[in-house]
Amino acid sequence: MAEIKIAAEIRSEFGKGAARRTRRENKVPAVVYGHGAEPVHISLPGHDLMMALKTANALLSVDIEGRKELVIPKAVQRDALKGFIKHVDLLAVKRGEKVSVEVAVHTEGELAPGPFLLENVLSTLTVEAEATHIPESVTVSVAGLEAGASILAKDVPLPEGTTLVTDEDAVVIQVLAAQAEEPSAEDSADEAAAEV
Repeated sequence: MAEIKIAAEIRSEFGKGAARRTRRENKVPAVVYGHGAEPVHISLPGHDLMMALKTANALLSVDIEGRKELVIPKAVQRDALKGFIKHVDLLAVKRGEKVSVEVAVHTEGELAPGPFLLENVLSTLTVEAEATHIPESVTVSVAGLEAGASILAKDVPLPEGTTLVTDEDAVVIQVLAAQAEEPSAEDSADEAAAEV
């Protein structure tokens, strides 16, 4: 995964008023923490950050007034109605360091012919990977599966250097038989009345 470079400014004002002023300037308040260091309060360009976070588990190279810091997003707060980013917690990482992250599970292939439904029990898996080689997602094939089949976490192929943290016996995907709705008592009465 490529590093996404983004410039930052140190924040000296805190609280709701200061955060609102920062957002009015099209910037996002953020905190960088990790490795036992004191948290660093920064602001990031809103548009650049939004574009960077379109990539799952983005690796950011943040330039904090001349000092470069590798970080990954740990918590992103968005406005509930408008969806803009309100605040971001960033975890400082080092090259070669292993981090625990959630990756999306995607499916490929067609189920066996028949009235089957695919249920994604887990949409993400927690994995441990090197900070500079975090997978964006993992893909599992459901080709030819029938009702009753399930795929466990240990069955999901992971990229080299990535280890599973999620319980290996957790069900990730299962195939169900589609259920036809039984007619209700009212429907049966209506049908009987129509026949008379």
